[in-house]
Amino acid sequence: MLPDFRVRQRDYLLEITRAITQELDLDKLLDRILKVSIELLAGQAGLIAMRSDTGEWRVNASHALPNAMLKYIERILAEVSSDPKDPENYALPQINRLLQDLTRVASLGLLTGVGLPLVARNQVVGVIFIFRGYPGGFSKNDRALLSSYADQAAIAIQNASLYQQASLEKSRTDALLDSVADGILILSNDLKIERCNRAFSRTIHQEAADLIGRQHGDVIRWASSPVEMTLESAVAGGWPLAHNTQLYVEGDMLTPASDQRSLPVGITYAPLHSGEGHLLNIIASVRDITRFRQADELKNTFISIISHELKTPVALIKGYASTLRREDVRWDDAIIQDSLQVIEEETDRLTELIQNLLDASRLQADGVALNRMDISLPDMAKRIAERLKTQTTSHQIEVLFPDDFPVVYADETRMEQVFSNLISNAIKYSDGGTIRVEGHFNRENVTIAVSDEGKGIDPQDVPYVFEKFYRAPDSARSTKGAGLGLYLTRVIINAHHGKIWVDASVEKGPRICFTLPLPQAPENKTLTTA
Repeated sequence: MLPDFRVRQRDYLLEITRAITQELDLDKLLDRILKVSIELLAGQAGLIAMRSDTGEWRVNASHALPNAMLKYIERILAEVSSDPKDPENYALPQINRLLQDLTRVASLGLLTGVGLPLVARNQVVGVIFIFRGYPGGFSKNDRALLSSYADQAAIAIQNASLYQQASLEKSRTDALLDSVADGILILSNDLKIERCNRAFSRTIHQEAADLIGRQHGDVIRWASSPVEMTLESAVAGGWPLAHNTQLYVEGDMLTPASDQRSLPVGITYAPLHSGEGHLLNIIASVRDITRFRQADELKNTFISIISHELKTPVALIKGYASTLRREDVRWDDAIIQDSLQVIEEETDRLTELIQNLLDASRLQADGVALNRMDISLPDMAKRIAERLKTQTTSHQIEVLFPDDFPVVYADETRMEQVFSNLISNAIKYSDGGTIRVEGHFNRENVTIAVSDEGKGIDPQDVPYVFEKFYRAPDSARSTKGAGLGLYLTRVIINAHHGKIWVDASVEKGPRICFTLPLPQAPENKTLTTA
């Protein structure tokens, strides 16, 4: 039968072992282990040191030891060069030598000490030192008691360290997922949502907590069946057949909005397998491809418009030139002059189209280089109006500016381009009548309005009239053009820090207005516009 003190000792060890194994906070755990160790051995001071990932020793917990002394202790611990994976190298002679060095420091007032490596799963996770402030060495029973406790403490330390490492990795993973612009879903092998990041939550306009546990098919809903197979149909067909086989699905995903709007998305599904080859999870990366769709549509629009706008004048030029070259016919001067006029007009049209395309390309790449100077907008408007009167016989162009209209600080060439585009558009899209170019001003800016007596702009087209290559359906059928004039006009006005818009309040005919700020004269520089 065990002596009473041995029974109490055993019960105490069991109690504290259960307590420390329930603690997963590493710092709190080390403090608890050290406190209990000092109580077990009736000590007055102690420390626990652990080796960092870089191999350096650091005192992680201490009691009744001054801070200055801890740095000295760490220097002594640095002499331990043993491999932590080989606990046999942490022999007591080495530990005792370190303790002797420690106890030589008279300022501590500590006479005896005992130390042991903390070994878990045959790996040293740290060392523990306990000091007594009275004569008499530690007995074999003291050492056995500390050793039995140290073994359990080492396991608890290793578990807490692993938990801390896992928590850190989870935090890193969470931060990584939430920083990604694409939506991320982590699915179970039965296609239930286990995790989603902030980007996906924003995309679908639902809180992440409301999505957890829901079936993939209940969240990812398609406006129409994708050309490719869906995830559900792929899994039903045996996907994934290999560990690295990804699945890409592209289509219009329905959002929970009341109007059932759809969002173009491309979803990449990647399987995650266990070491035994079992499917654990499926990682879904959801990317908004609206811009890619728009870019593709823009490219197709560009090809369609440009091919048509280039082919037509080239065909006319070639046709009239071939007709004039016929040797079997003698043309009179009137026919020759009419043909040459058509060739000249179509050549000018080609030149304008090419110049607009070059301008659009330069503005997209480099922005607008403005060479500002003092210019008179009324004089410029009159000059452009006189020049463009030769393009029409059914329009009258009126230029209406107050006599005291202020001089503006702007790029003369670019502003001539603005007036030419707006007045040419008014001629092109109205059958006749009066075109008015009006100017107004206040203390902050000048306002220019160009209006005609055409049928006006459909309200549905108003938000898009300044977009690149955009042409209203009716206009596209009845008039020539590439849809670049108003786009270039908007870019130029924006570069001058002005505004441009369609005045929808006018009852008859379209009216396009723009403002330019007054006055100040900044240094010439390149302004990049979107």
